[in-house]
Amino acid sequence: MCRSCGLSRPAGRPALWLSTRTRHGEVWAYNLEHLDVLRRFVAASLRERDPWYEHGRKMTYIARLPAWIKSAKNRTEVLRAIDRMRASVTAR
Repeated sequence: MCRSCGLSRPAGRPALWLSTRTRHGEVWAYNLEHLDVLRRFVAASLRERDPWYEHGRKMTYIARLPAWIKSAKNRTEVLRAIDRMRASVTAR
C-alpha cells in the first residue's frame, strides 16, 4: 500500500495458473493461446528475424523472452515444461 496516496495492489506480476519452474527459471503464460505461441516459437528449428526485433517498435512477449528459453540446448526442457502446463489445464 502506498503511504502517500493509499493505492493498494499486489507487488509484481499477479499469480498465474499457467506457470512452472525449470532449473533455469520460470516459464509462464496468460492463457492457452499464449502458451501455444510460446510452444511454436520454442519448437521452431529455424527462427528468422521478425518485425518485433526492428528498432523503434514496441517489443512483444516473444522478443523479450530470456536467453535460456531461446537457447536450442534448453529446447527439450522448456517444451516439457510447456507440455506439463497444457496437460494440467486439459486434465481439469
